[in-house]
Amino acid sequence: MAVPDVPKADEYLQQIGYYRLSAYWYPFRKLVQQQDNSFALGNAFKAGTQFKHSTNLYAFDKGLRLLVLDAIERIEISVRTEVALSIGRHDPRAQCEPALLDKRFTTAKNPAFVDSMHTGWLRKLDERAATSKEEFAVHFRTKNPGETMPVWIAVELLDFGPLSPFLSGMRYSDVQAISASYGGLRPLLIKSWTRSLSGIRNVCAHHSRHWNKPLVDQPALPNHGEIPDLDHLSQMAGANRRLYAALAIMRLLLKQINPRTNWADRLRLIWRNFLQHQTSRSVTRGFRRIGPLCHFGTSDLFALRRPRLHHLFRHAVKGFLCLIGFKFPCYSLKLFVLSLF
Repeated sequence: MAVPDVPKADEYLQQIGYYRLSAYWYPFRKLVQQQDNSFALGNAFKAGTQFKHSTNLYAFDKGLRLLVLDAIERIEISVRTEVALSIGRHDPRAQCEPALLDKRFTTAKNPAFVDSMHTGWLRKLDERAATSKEEFAVHFRTKNPGETMPVWIAVELLDFGPLSPFLSGMRYSDVQAISASYGGLRPLLIKSWTRSLSGIRNVCAHHSRHWNKPLVDQPALPNHGEIPDLDHLSQMAGANRRLYAALAIMRLLLKQINPRTNWADRLRLIWRNFLQHQTSRSVTRGFRRIGPLCHFGTSDLFALRRPRLHHLFRHAVKGFLCLIGFKFPCYSLKLFVLSLF
């Protein structure tokens, strides 16, 4: 590995730490054949490897982590609201009623234990409700001492961690109602996806590595033809073990939650910018094979949005006025004229 700027490398190692940064130069290490003819990573690096390749990859992974958190935040809030609407129509405190939930969730799996998953889940929710310093929680405790929060308030205390098992513990018809809000997914998929996204959220929260790392909780994939936007995943071996599958799922859900989002554009652009900073073609090809975003160029799911015609025309008008040196007498008139296009 070439290190042309040693003081700068020392600075990176001081700030990031050797073992954290070393995970990002694994793809640059040469394979060494063992005595049993198997291969293992050696200590030598591939020709053309530079220290900046690993730091560029580290910076890319950080940007990727921030974008993943952005998507999960929107999805989490949306699912939380859908859960409250779906089950809250039966009873304001439906989360406490075993009769309104799946029996597998409300029945102890082992007769030797009294508590069911639901009982344990409720206990944790009650602890959050009793100790939360959120303004809405404090207000509710003050105004309604000793009462249980209605489900549409209680869900605000839930992140994907406790939200995922509760979603899995809801009745099939209620999960089906939630799935309808995301394009009519099978309930199995939405339950599996929330579990997987919960694990990814934990990775983000601990600032851990996403790039080239298998998913802990692998999401279920739809059958071929069930969701055309995800059909390309069936052509990838072990697709649900890699982050790309989760990114595709996030993109699919975001299209339902906010069709106008530019999240996919930002995701694809940081991938392109990262590739442009790699000066070694052999290393870049390795990134395309190993990296989780290698199908950006072949999937319509992540296609860059085309600017609308009136936006293009508006920019053309602004460019023309600047070219001829025209100046508006006041800013309000400028806004009015541009609003006409």
